[in-house]
Amino acid sequence: MLTIQNLKSKIAQSPYQAYVYSYPHKTAYRPISPPVYLSELWAQQDIQALFLYIHIPFCEMRCGFCNLFTTVSHNEDFMSQYVRTLQRQAQRMKAVLGDASFARFAIGGGTPTQLPIQHLETILNIAESTMGAKLQEIPISVEVSPETATEDKLKLLRSHAVDRVSIGVQSFIDSEVLATQRRQSTTQVEATLTRIKEMGFPTLNIDLIYGLPGQTVNTWLQSIQATLRFQPEEIYLYPLYVRSLTGLGRTDREWDDIRLACYREGRSLLLSEGYTQVSMRMFRRLEEGQGGQGGQGRQGRNISPLSPPSPVYCCQADGMIGLGCGARSYTNTLHYSNEYAVGAKGISEILQAYIQTADESFDYAHYGFQLNAEEQRRRYILLSLLSDEGLNCASYRQQFGSEVCADFPEFSELLALNLAIKEEDTLQLTEFGIERSDTIGAWLFSEKVQELMQDYELK
Repeated sequence: MLTIQNLKSKIAQSPYQAYVYSYPHKTAYRPISPPVYLSELWAQQDIQALFLYIHIPFCEMRCGFCNLFTTVSHNEDFMSQYVRTLQRQAQRMKAVLGDASFARFAIGGGTPTQLPIQHLETILNIAESTMGAKLQEIPISVEVSPETATEDKLKLLRSHAVDRVSIGVQSFIDSEVLATQRRQSTTQVEATLTRIKEMGFPTLNIDLIYGLPGQTVNTWLQSIQATLRFQPEEIYLYPLYVRSLTGLGRTDREWDDIRLACYREGRSLLLSEGYTQVSMRMFRRLEEGQGGQGGQGRQGRNISPLSPPSPVYCCQADGMIGLGCGARSYTNTLHYSNEYAVGAKGISEILQAYIQTADESFDYAHYGFQLNAEEQRRRYILLSLLSDEGLNCASYRQQFGSEVCADFPEFSELLALNLAIKEEDTLQLTEFGIERSDTIGAWLFSEKVQELMQDYELK
């Protein structure tokens, strides 16, 4: 239950208890019995503004803070098997969806550019030729790394209309990077960023992490200043979370908690440099005349003014199609995926099972979370409230036929604790509330989701 005592106690703690970016959390997923037939599931959905996501689980190294579903134990033969399996999955999913429309597309991981260039091109062709995504008309984002964003791969991405490149730099201080078990050098990072800028991608996103071993507020600000030299359209400031089964999580060291000071100083610097804050983590630089669409608009695209407008994806209301072993798919009533692991053994077992999956098995959801009416409301609220758009009560009313304050009267405590303000018909987080986004997000989790997360045994 959402209570003021519960929220007050949470707010008094560190803001960095758990990373909240979606709902329900993947550790709340469980085996589905009997499996859900996807043709029947997606027949009940609006499929005219879907998000297509393809997951590539390969990296050149395992960062000490990483708890993503990714592996460094691979060779080109294994990558080939993975891509062929993804192609088989895409063919079955296209048969399920029929004439669907995609409003945006992303390739994540892992590191997609870890793939050999011929496999990376196959992934792009799967999106366009197999799934029917109109790559020349929709926002496309691809994650890269300093070691793998080579000139030939970047040229390939631009030739397929990729308009957003996201790169995890984390720090421009070599000693801080080394402490996270990354091999990159600042010289290499700067060369890669220069290469990306020269390629003319409309949107460059750079990820940085605060709270790293040996980091100070001053060195953190040095990394942000180094980032600003490349004028990225987007910057994500991530707090370090030390999680179980990760490299840093296996150490016995105590963590000096400078994260809140780093966040505040970093936020102040970016705002002074003309960036706007979209969420606790995301900052965007808006140029004159630049459109929205999450910083991933169709700038520079050769689109006829007579062309019909592309559909716009809304994360609160529209579905996601996830392809690949670590991808998740979202409908309004069911979120589903493969199983999840962090340890090398668990990841290897899940990847092997994925590659050996029979074609017919891709027609079913075997693992996930069913969203009842309450869970659907909670997800809508969480995704809205944690962004700069805020929770529009009229949109909520239109979506669910009820009043948000009647469904969740405890929301008044957000106002009482100066975590949110209500202007007209929209509830928005205050500056204090934004920096406590992860706390507020976790506070919104249902008892059922919290119990499932607590009972989850991490592999």
